[in-house]
Amino acid sequence: MTVKAYVGMGSNWGDSAALLAAAEKAVALLGWGARTSSCYRTAPVGGPSQPPYLNAVMELETAWPPDELLRLLLRIEERFGRHRRVRWGPRYLDLDLILYDTWVIDTPNLRVPHPRMHDRRFVLEPLAELAPERVIPGKGTVRAALKGVLNQEVDQVDGCVFAYAGD
Repeated sequence: MTVKAYVGMGSNWGDSAALLAAAEKAVALLGWGARTSSCYRTAPVGGPSQPPYLNAVMELETAWPPDELLRLLLRIEERFGRHRRVRWGPRYLDLDLILYDTWVIDTPNLRVPHPRMHDRRFVLEPLAELAPERVIPGKGTVRAALKGVLNQEVDQVDGCVFAYAGD
């Protein structure tokens, strides 16, 4: 069985554009039919003072079960230098499993849909490029959720060169 999974990607440490492009290629190996949104610059949410983030969302067809997909995403983060020392602190790479088809998962290690995605324009804006009518279980469509967060500042930027750029 294959499903569409959506992975949020973010970086605000080092050469973020290059890190996201390299991470995109690593994540694409976990499935097929990959597509990636444009790149967006956003202010950090919570945590200590830190530089702005570059964010994007990736869609891929995958046969990995959600818990295994998350484990593989965490291994990619580690390979790119992610160390979880400061909660919501700066990071070389952040990969979040934001949607896994229409599944709702609430376990100690995994919550899907991502519990705050519907409140965060830096997730919804790139996701809307790929799947505006995708339903966020319990929250409505991506397009509708995006309308509720347009007051948050998000800027589309050049400089992220993705191998699997969306349509």
